[in-house]
Amino acid sequence: MKVLITGASSGIGRDMAREFANKSYDLILVARDGKRLNDLKVELNREYKVNIKVVIMDLSIEENCMKLYEENRDIDILVNNAGFGVFGYFDETDLQKELNLIKTNIVAVHILTKLYLQDMVKKDKGRILNVSSIAGSIPGPLMCAYYASKAYVLRLSEGIREELNKKKSNVQISVLQPGPVNTNFNNIAGVKFNLSSKASEYVAKYAINKFLRGKFDIIPGFTIKLAKFFSKITPNFIVAKVCYYMQERKK
Repeated sequence: MKVLITGASSGIGRDMAREFANKSYDLILVARDGKRLNDLKVELNREYKVNIKVVIMDLSIEENCMKLYEENRDIDILVNNAGFGVFGYFDETDLQKELNLIKTNIVAVHILTKLYLQDMVKKDKGRILNVSSIAGSIPGPLMCAYYASKAYVLRLSEGIREELNKKKSNVQISVLQPGPVNTNFNNIAGVKFNLSSKASEYVAKYAINKFLRGKFDIIPGFTIKLAKFFSKITPNFIVAKVCYYMQERKK
């Protein structure tokens, strides 16, 4: 069994690679940071008897997504984990950074999900795990583009799930919606969470266990489950005000 993981050089992606290796899955690890990827490969080769391929690639470039698929079509599981955030008032944040965010968080996920899903449907087997966020369920002032991008991933996955159900397909799609996690994401976005953050090791292990059992909606932690529930029954303008207060404290 072979797993392709994007954004595998750090955080949740790195720890998912460790979990899958521990379960004897062969790995294709994709990220821009070649040093971290190769360090992870050395670590995993030392501890586990699995085959590991490293792909150093920027997925914000559409042609790279196509190339990744064409050169690595024979997989059993796709994990779309690559992504990052940009913090600040929407009228003040850097446009190019946000365009790169959209290309990484949305376009790359869309391309890879579509291409691999087509193969999986033909074979009537395969699994896809898309990493969204609890942010995908609520408005996100001060991180507007990031929250919107994760909403896209969530809604795309929900729609695909229903299509697969109607086709009575054996292909599985799931979506991970973590809350704050201790990863390099915070450094890239330029924020610091005041909320209690889960360890990426915990989120990765929880997510993979639920995913391999066939669960669609994967939300690690009771507090985040509760937050999502209340976000559904609370008017969006109130949720946005609460979110702004929490985001503003991250500076």
